[in-house]
Amino acid sequence: MKLNTKRTILVGLAFLSISSFWQVYDNVIPLILKNTFDVSDTVAGMIMAIDNVLALFMLPLFGKLSDGIDTRLGKRTPFIIGGTISAVIVMIFIPISDNIRSLPLFIGVLFLTLLAMSTYRSPAVALMPDVTPKPLRSKANAIINLMGAVGAMLSLVLIRILVDSSSSPNYLPLFIAIAVIMIVAVSIVIKTINEKKLSHETALINSKFEAPEDNSQEEGAPMAKEVKRSLIFILLSVAFWFMGYNAVTTAFSKYYQFYWGMAGSGYATNLLVATIAAIVSYIPIGIISTKIGRKKTILTGVILLGSMFAIAFIFTSYTPVVNILFAIVGFAWAAINVNSYPMVVEMSKGSDVGKFTGYYYTFSMAAQTATPIISGYLLDQVGYKSLFPYATFFVALSFITMLFVKHGDSKPIPAKTKLEAFDVED
Repeated sequence: MKLNTKRTILVGLAFLSISSFWQVYDNVIPLILKNTFDVSDTVAGMIMAIDNVLALFMLPLFGKLSDGIDTRLGKRTPFIIGGTISAVIVMIFIPISDNIRSLPLFIGVLFLTLLAMSTYRSPAVALMPDVTPKPLRSKANAIINLMGAVGAMLSLVLIRILVDSSSSPNYLPLFIAIAVIMIVAVSIVIKTINEKKLSHETALINSKFEAPEDNSQEEGAPMAKEVKRSLIFILLSVAFWFMGYNAVTTAFSKYYQFYWGMAGSGYATNLLVATIAAIVSYIPIGIISTKIGRKKTILTGVILLGSMFAIAFIFTSYTPVVNILFAIVGFAWAAINVNSYPMVVEMSKGSDVGKFTGYYYTFSMAAQTATPIISGYLLDQVGYKSLFPYATFFVALSFITMLFVKHGDSKPIPAKTKLEAFDVED
């Protein structure tokens, strides 16, 4: 049985569109708050956490809602279409409000954009396991994350091209370009992916893998205590490594400018290095995880990620060596992300993929709600030197909690199975 790579790439375009927006959000919004509206780091952290506060209830809600509907387009596609259209209409007013220096308008349109993005993130992510057989989900998630990384890289390139080095650049061309990327990507998904048909075929394939000792739930049965324990610990791990990683990605543009004293948007180059490293790593990591297991791959990534953050603390001024650290960060983050989401949905039953996707995002977003506020407060009170020790601490915690996860790992695929009768190859 082989993964349908072409189909997975097409499904991943939905995640590409989402990632392209969030890369701009993480890098540009903090600078607008600082340079245009002179907002303190603590308050900026609170504003940057709005999307995560919304996500705490919006992502589980819309994940569960998409589980329960049945349209001719499928479960997830209607949410993807509606959310994308709403987001691209409202997000254009973000740079307009920056240009006219209207903080109330800026906060208002930012809130509406985040609301629109929250309505379809869980359904878009849940589309992958819906159309991918269980044993192939790590490989598929590698491609999905690769597509997300491509979206992030596109955004970083556009930042370098479309944003000048002045203290008050015009971000409108950048946001228009991102809106175009989102519309084109989702249009291709709608045109090429027959969600309803593929979901039915995948459900039949997955039924061949069900066994009494399976990690997942039986339909209608409560989750076993030991599986629930593993679920809790992996969700805690998700929260902790996002606490560390998101603190860096959210504050790095300011760290680059105000702690290292570097001008312009050169910070995008470092983040681009990490993104390219992740892109190169996703497919090999997907293959490796099927051989050594998802958990071991994640633990390796966590060790590397924490180590790079600890080393970054040593540098009190910018040096090109930072690019090497960020390349390893990209590899490490890829190792974690390729495998963590499949481990969570592996513990679900087939009809609850959207709900468990919501669980995953509840914990990741709870972390990303708290970490900009806490790290922003430390940046104000202790100084920018606190950023990387803060990140290292939470990544170390995730290593400890991950040791207690005993379920959700990948299973070997039989060499010869009846599944060959299904269309699962390219």
